[in-house]
Amino acid sequence: MQLATAVGTAAPAGQGSVLGAFLPFAIVLGVMYFIVIRPQNVQRKKRDQMIANLRKGNRVVTIGGLFGEIVDIKDDALILNVSTGSEKVTVRTTKWAVQDVIGKDNAPKEKEQSQGQA
Repeated sequence: MQLATAVGTAAPAGQGSVLGAFLPFAIVLGVMYFIVIRPQNVQRKKRDQMIANLRKGNRVVTIGGLFGEIVDIKDDALILNVSTGSEKVTVRTTKWAVQDVIGKDNAPKEKEQSQGQA
């Protein structure tokens, strides 16, 4: 009788340990979603919106470090004027190569707007 009682109490404890083993994994996945995946998706949407809003005359910085002004937009390509003097030097690049749109004096637009409101 003692053997049957010991086996009967061990079965429910085994089922609880399976749930307990998966709980930490679920918590880690939830934390990873809020720390890594969600902010990355927000940043990607913001970048996609910036690229969609590129217009002629915008001053931009490419991922290669080139500063230039958009002269023409053709499908997914940009023609940038990268000269500083009277010479006209143009470079053709893709839209996804634009890192940031800049404002006056090569300062990012976000910083100019926050200074203007203060």
